[in-house]
Amino acid sequence: MKLRSSIVGILALALIAATGCSGAEESTKATAGGGTTLEKTKINIGTIPVVDTAPLQIAMEKGLFKAEGLDVTLTTLAGGAEAIPKLKSGALDISFGNYVSFFSADAKGVIDLKIVSDGFQSAPKTHTIMVAKDSPIQTMADLKGKVIAVNTKRNIASMLVRAAAKANNFDLDEDKNFVEFPFPEMEGVLKTGKADAAQVVEPFGTFIGQNIGARVIWDTSQGPTADFPIAGFAATSEFVKASPNTVAAFQRAMAKAMALAADRANVVAIIPKYTTIKADAAASLAIGGFPTTLNATRLQRVADTMHEYGLLDETLNVQDLIAAPSSK
Repeated sequence: MKLRSSIVGILALALIAATGCSGAEESTKATAGGGTTLEKTKINIGTIPVVDTAPLQIAMEKGLFKAEGLDVTLTTLAGGAEAIPKLKSGALDISFGNYVSFFSADAKGVIDLKIVSDGFQSAPKTHTIMVAKDSPIQTMADLKGKVIAVNTKRNIASMLVRAAAKANNFDLDEDKNFVEFPFPEMEGVLKTGKADAAQVVEPFGTFIGQNIGARVIWDTSQGPTADFPIAGFAATSEFVKASPNTVAAFQRAMAKAMALAADRANVVAIIPKYTTIKADAAASLAIGGFPTTLNATRLQRVADTMHEYGLLDETLNVQDLIAAPSSK
C-alpha cells in the first residue's frame, strides 16, 4: 500500500510539474506587447498587392505585429471576393477587402462578419472615370446612355459611377450600362472601344493616362462620395469572440501602421516592395487616406449608399459590425 501511495504521489507531482511547465511556456509564447495573453499568436491575413494595403506592409516591415506578440503570415488574394470564402472556412483569420463586398455578404447571411480595422478611403484621383484620348465624351453628363467598364458590377466600382451620374442628373442601369473587365485590361478596353468609358483606380489611372493619353472626365472623390471609405479588414464574428486579445493586438499594430502611412514618403517607399510598381512610378501615384480609427459613422456612408442604389435590400446598421478597438 505504501509503495502504491508513493507511486501515485510521484505521478501526481510529475503531472502538476508538467502542467505548470506547459502553462508557463504557453503564456510566455502568447504575451502581447500590451502584457495581455493572446488566444492565438499565429494568424493568417489576406491581402491584395495594391496601394490600399500599404499600412499592412509597413506593419510587417517595421515589426509592429511582432511587437504585439503576433506571428503574421500574409496570403495574397486575387481579389476582395476571394476573402469571403477563405474567412468562412478558417483559411484566413483576418482579411483585407472592400466594404461593399463585406457588407453585402453579411447582409445576405453568407457570413457573419466584424470589421476589425479601417483600411483605405478615396482621395482626389484615386478613383476616376476615364475615356480614350480621342473620345467625343467630354463631361460626366455625356455618359448618359453610354457603356462604362468596371471591374465588378453591383459593387463599389459601379456604385461610385452611379453616384456620379446622379450628381449630374441622370441614372445608369447595372445591366444596360456596365460591362466587366479586370483593371489591368482597362487600357485595352479604352484603346479598342469596347466601352465608352472606364472606372479605374490607382495605379492604373496614372499608367493609362501616360500610355495612351486617356483623359479623366470625372473624379469620384467629390460630392456625395468624397473621401469615401473603400476598404478595411474583417474577421468572422466567431474569431473575434474567441480571440478578443489577438484582435486587439492586430488593431493596435494597424493603428500605428496607419499613422505611419499618413506620411506619403513611407507609402511611396513601401509600394515597390510588394507590388510590381517601380519606385519612380510610385512617386507619381495619387494616394488615398489611411484612417487611424474605426469609425462607424464614417462607414455607415457606405451602407447607406448601397441601400440607395439597391445593393442592400434593407438598411444596415454598421455599428453592429464593428469590433470595438482596444483601449490599450
